[in-house]
Amino acid sequence: MAGLSTGLKQLLTITPYTVETSGKIKVGAASTGFKVMINPSKFTHGFSIKENENTALGKSSVATKFASYEPETVAFDIVIDGTGVVNLPIPGLGSPDVETQVIELKKVIYKFDGEEHAPRLVRLLWGSFLFFGRLETMTMDYTLFKPSGKPLRAKITLKFSGYVSDPEESLKAKRASPDLNHIVEVKSGDTLPLLCYRIYKDSSYYADVAKVNNLLNFRSLNPGDRLHFPPLR
Repeated sequence: MAGLSTGLKQLLTITPYTVETSGKIKVGAASTGFKVMINPSKFTHGFSIKENENTALGKSSVATKFASYEPETVAFDIVIDGTGVVNLPIPGLGSPDVETQVIELKKVIYKFDGEEHAPRLVRLLWGSFLFFGRLETMTMDYTLFKPSGKPLRAKITLKFSGYVSDPEESLKAKRASPDLNHIVEVKSGDTLPLLCYRIYKDSSYYADVAKVNNLLNFRSLNPGDRLHFPPLR
């Protein structure tokens, strides 16, 4: 019986990759990856922001401040079929059973990397969609069996969390962040409350900054002086 065509030329591929010390990404050869038999019917791409909550005495509401971007997430279902109804993406391989295909998938996304001391990092590529991350969860739902009990079809739910290397994070970090140390050279017209507002978006930190810099009179700043503005805690 001839297999049914998926009607799609570009199939989702999952390929392991490594990050060199320079931050350069090195993607493995195509033979080291996994290509799905049928593209997902849909996928979700999640974004979230983490905020710190500070409750001041006498206030009925909670004040929140931006803390960080949380890793992006991608989730989707794929179907692995061992009945022969669906053509495999690689010609000439026949139709290996579901258990074999699950093992191959786990080699790519679940295998422990001894050098990184963590499961492999993988690249998801589907048309123009590109995502770098690591498996978060994998759930297998077997839906069709041979009389012997051997699975013939499985729906696998996958969720990946985005990964950013330390060098890449350093390049992307906003250097004006109040969570970083700052050395500021005083210019004519600058006041300590004004400088605190520029860096922390809150002028009330002037007393703390004055203490850090051993300023006896925060109202008198000399152009050319260099002041240390520590990160917020």
